[in-house]
Amino acid sequence: MDTAGAAGGAANAGAAVTTVRALDHASARRIADAFLPARWYGNRWHHYYARGKLRSDPLYPGVVDALRGSDAPVLDLGCGIGLLAHALRAAGLDMAYHGVDNDAAKIAQARRAARNAALSSVDFDVHDLAGGLPAHRGSVAILDVLQFVSLQSQDAILDAAIAMLVPGARLVIRTCLDDGSRRARTTRGIDAFSRALRWMNAGPQRYPDADALQAKFAAAGLRAEFTPLYGNTPFNNWRVVATLPTATSLW
Repeated sequence: MDTAGAAGGAANAGAAVTTVRALDHASARRIADAFLPARWYGNRWHHYYARGKLRSDPLYPGVVDALRGSDAPVLDLGCGIGLLAHALRAAGLDMAYHGVDNDAAKIAQARRAARNAALSSVDFDVHDLAGGLPAHRGSVAILDVLQFVSLQSQDAILDAAIAMLVPGARLVIRTCLDDGSRRARTTRGIDAFSRALRWMNAGPQRYPDADALQAKFAAAGLRAEFTPLYGNTPFNNWRVVATLPTATSLW
């Protein structure tokens, strides 16, 4: 599917789930072990969260597949505890990675886990996207972020991310699409619940519309592909990959 209309129609029609699967138990465990506390009696919340997330959600294998074949540096906007960096290295992808998030506690966990796993060419910073994006040229990942900011902020983030792309780089988005489906309603409820539990420091505001995204990408000369990426979860999550076509690319 490479049109937003197709994406929206497929979602409403119950499109087949992408074949991308979550990580296997052993791979998830290896990554999650980097989040173990320094002492046996320490808090293991992030360890168990990482294991559960990596085993149940096809997000990271899906993003790894989208970035495979490009060596452009990756800027991960709203990186959380930095699981994408671990997934990239576990898959043998060694492009430079820079993760930013406005949650200082998560960035502290991300830095500690990256040191524990001896990840190279990886760094993390506390950064509030409301103040603009950090300087970058290359690929950009925006994973489960857009729904937590206003429509105006979504446009600003996407415009800035698009401007960062270079030939061979990819803009990779994972988001719930606002298509009125049961999955979309479930996603909204779980996002609000996550905010109530204080795992997320913001509640959902507006979910992107597939047609609006496609129009923005087309206006920028980008080719976009929309793929369902909810796996065995109840969420209406889609992977959107936008790229700059080369001179020999065919639409």
